Amino acid sequence: MQLEIRPDPAEVGRARRWARSRLAGSGVGADEPLAETLILLVSELVTNAVVHTGCPAVLRLSLPGADAAEEVTVRLEVADRSGRAPVPRCAGDEATGGRGLALVDGLADRWGWSTEGAGKRIWCELDRCGTASDAARASCGGGAVTYDGLAYEAV
Repeated sequence: MQLEIRPDPAEVGRARRWARSRLAGSGVGADEPLAETLILLVSELVTNAVVHTGCPAVLRLSLPGADAAEEVTVRLEVADRSGRAPVPRCAGDEATGGRGLALVDGLADRWGWSTEGAGKRIWCELDRCGTASDAARASCGGGAVTYDGLAYEAV
């Protein structure tokens, strides 16, 4: 499934709402840490596309079916028409931006980018254990995430 994104900052909120609505039939509960992490990643990647390219983009989301009981992978992609490569930045303590790709790196199980036509595609994946208990889910990578030496938990 995909959503066309206009080069307008208001599109970020629309992309988050769209992604949340897609979670309903996917087997990923809205209260799962995976859902909140996914929404944050949507927000970061769509923001990067809108702010840094000034071009239209396409948000693609691959979610498991509602009956998925085993470990599944959720994939998020944002394709835009800009040929400029994504560049992670080192944001200072007082900077109000520049942390998006660092967050993607810290939250996603895998991420990367590739050229696509005259533009590029940035993608990330999240793994989810099926119907595991909280203890089993923590051993599968769920729960807290470490970023820059600090632990964060999606709530």
